[in-house]
Amino acid sequence: MEAAATARSMNPAIHGEVPVPSSGSKPDWLHALGGQPVILGLVLFVAALALYSPAGRYGFTSYDDGRYLSDNVHVKNGLSWEAVKWAFTSYDESNWHPVTWLSHMLDCQLFKLDPAGHHYMNAMFHALNVVLLFWVLRRSTGYVGRSLMVAAFFAVHPINVESVVWVSERKNLLSMCFFLLVLGAYRWYASKPRISRYAVVAGLFALGLMAKAQVITLPFVLLLWDYWPLHRTDLAASHPAGVRAMGSLEKKTVSWLLLEKVPLLGMSLVDAGLTLRAQRAGGAITSFSKSPLPARLENAVVAYARYLGKAVWPSHLALMYPYSPGSLKLAQVTLASLLLLLTTAVVVARKRSYCIVGWFWFLGTLVPMIGLVQIGVQAMADRYAYLPFIGLFLAICWSAADFAERRHLSEGLSAICVVVLAGLAMAAHRQIGYWQSDLALWSHAAAVTSDNYVADDGIGNSLLEQGDLEGAIPHFRRAAAIRPSDPLSNINIAFYQLSHGDLSGALEQYKKTIEFTQDERLRAGAFINMGSIYDQLGNLPDARKSFQAATDLRPRNERAWVGLGVVTQKSGDLNAAVQAYSRGVAIVPTDVGYLLLAGALRQCGRADEAAAATQKAKQMSENIDQTQRFVDGLLTHPR
Repeated sequence: MEAAATARSMNPAIHGEVPVPSSGSKPDWLHALGGQPVILGLVLFVAALALYSPAGRYGFTSYDDGRYLSDNVHVKNGLSWEAVKWAFTSYDESNWHPVTWLSHMLDCQLFKLDPAGHHYMNAMFHALNVVLLFWVLRRSTGYVGRSLMVAAFFAVHPINVESVVWVSERKNLLSMCFFLLVLGAYRWYASKPRISRYAVVAGLFALGLMAKAQVITLPFVLLLWDYWPLHRTDLAASHPAGVRAMGSLEKKTVSWLLLEKVPLLGMSLVDAGLTLRAQRAGGAITSFSKSPLPARLENAVVAYARYLGKAVWPSHLALMYPYSPGSLKLAQVTLASLLLLLTTAVVVARKRSYCIVGWFWFLGTLVPMIGLVQIGVQAMADRYAYLPFIGLFLAICWSAADFAERRHLSEGLSAICVVVLAGLAMAAHRQIGYWQSDLALWSHAAAVTSDNYVADDGIGNSLLEQGDLEGAIPHFRRAAAIRPSDPLSNINIAFYQLSHGDLSGALEQYKKTIEFTQDERLRAGAFINMGSIYDQLGNLPDARKSFQAATDLRPRNERAWVGLGVVTQKSGDLNAAVQAYSRGVAIVPTDVGYLLLAGALRQCGRADEAAAATQKAKQMSENIDQTQRFVDGLLTHPR
């Protein structure tokens, strides 16, 4: 990609590092633009935005977007001091990521719940990350063409579609943004080490951790960065001219470099502890009894190999690759292990510093997401590759450029890169199209994977939202057949039975759901539905227990408090009913909630308060008489 400029006495073939061309070299088309990094950055930014612009026409997906945005009372109303406090203290969605919550709140403040604005902001963050990656690599290595190619691969690779088009994955984009800013700031610090500059690095790292915990491996990456391209250690035999042209950095001992990372490592450990605590609170961590360590290690090895395959040939991409402990064959694990060991041996033996950094960047940054601590039900995920694949892109682009330089094939390599980038962009465009609707997204996932009960649940939910209950139920039953402990299919089968008047059958399905999942939201929903069924059956004591269990699990669930108020009022416990209704309308004020509160207050002899609650209901209701009839129906004892 770039012509050589240093004397061969530096022996660049040994280290594979060819500097920025000098005036006596024959420039290629990339070098012609090398003096205009702003133009190249703008081209990258616009190209990334253009690729993802179709997403602006899509809606939210039902998979997590409701929890993060449209159904989240803390987020959808925008920024407020109460919301900011919640963001820093909440473990909702089994994560502690206040910066991500604040970003979503700001979007809601600006765009309300119009999906277009949220999608365009995701696309802009991705485009910004592309430019930052180009800037960081160019500033750290001095190579324009290679840095441009790495950033371009990152911009258009289909594996990143999930991170960009899925609004809930804002956390991926934000954490990457701060991660890249840290890399840029770190070189600035390393050029003149000072506490004030180190504080900037640590501050940016803290923001990254508060966006998503995936960046906890940053201290490890910085050690790799010290080795190459910064060359702050004598482990590298020579100093490439391209880096020297950007300003030589003072050498440090390995012990100094390790000690330098201790504060950052401490931040990583604290954030890891907070994340594990949040995931335990949300029931997201799979126990070792359900997924033994040997099964996790086998899945990790095979997942590494599958990620490599998707980096080279990104096909059969899906939102969910289900994890099934013990399902892998010995041959799969053996071949994957051999691939990883052989690749590592070749990388180390070739002694190309950029290959070593790129390969161990890939291996190391995937560790938190590789499944040794099993979170959720996925064996792997496209979104987990957003950060690690940069290491692969770096190793591939630098190796290809080195090969082309030694054989004077730079022009041919440039043409090949354009063709490959065009192919990747076309594949990404196609992958983006699958996100146009939940039905298309999950139908594609079911088509490219096997025994995907999550995809069947997704298809069923999509059909259910379209009012096609009879079309949805076969998918729920198939999901339950693949995985009997799947809570979502059991919940939806219960809904089907309930709609067909089978109250006892629905009750049993909800009990299965509570048994099979530790997800507080799902358990609370099942308890609420059980409370309603017990109410219909005239079993007020069990109805009260069910609603109480729901409020214990989700104290901010308005439906649980209103349901508890109804059954306690029917039971004659009016004070408890007033308290429950009051909690409900404080969370989500509704005309139904205020009319129920007014009725309970009136029965308690608190006429003035009842009149005030009725007035609030009238202000909120479009048809107060119709709402009153609905409330009267709720309070009618079953026959």
